[in-house]
Amino acid sequence: MKLKLKEIALFALLGVLMFTSKKLMEFLPNIHLVGTLTVAYTAAFRSKALFPIYVYVFLDGLFGGFGLWWYPYLYIWTVLWAFAMLIPQNLPKKFLVILYISVCGLHGFLFGVLYSPFQALAFGLDFKGTINWIIAGIPFDVIHGVSNLLVGTLIFPIASVLKKAVNRI
Repeated sequence: MKLKLKEIALFALLGVLMFTSKKLMEFLPNIHLVGTLTVAYTAAFRSKALFPIYVYVFLDGLFGGFGLWWYPYLYIWTVLWAFAMLIPQNLPKKFLVILYISVCGLHGFLFGVLYSPFQALAFGLDFKGTINWIIAGIPFDVIHGVSNLLVGTLIFPIASVLKKAVNRI
């Protein structure tokens, strides 16, 4: 996959947008636009969406410290990207909107479950310890999932604007 210079610049800016939006919303726990932008970028750029996603992941580690909290980010956002990639692009708009929002919301609800394999490995948790860790995080995952459903309503408009803008460049 060869990138043009304008794509490199665009994807860098979109990754910075993801990072900046998360930082600006940090005062709201587990409420951010990262999932929404991940799905929107995937809808607009398909496999190339991994570039801005990993610019975001790198920036999050660079500014937040590449600690144990960061390592699951190397795969958690890829899971969301992969599920968004599975959505057929030729569906009617109303179905696409529902699927995009649903995938984004589901990712938020399952964030703790997705995070848990790394937690188990990093801290030597057995199965029971891992389940307890997941259960303890349920309130945060509920907030995350509900907020992803709400801000997920922006996915289709953002993806549409991105597609139109890129076609004009």
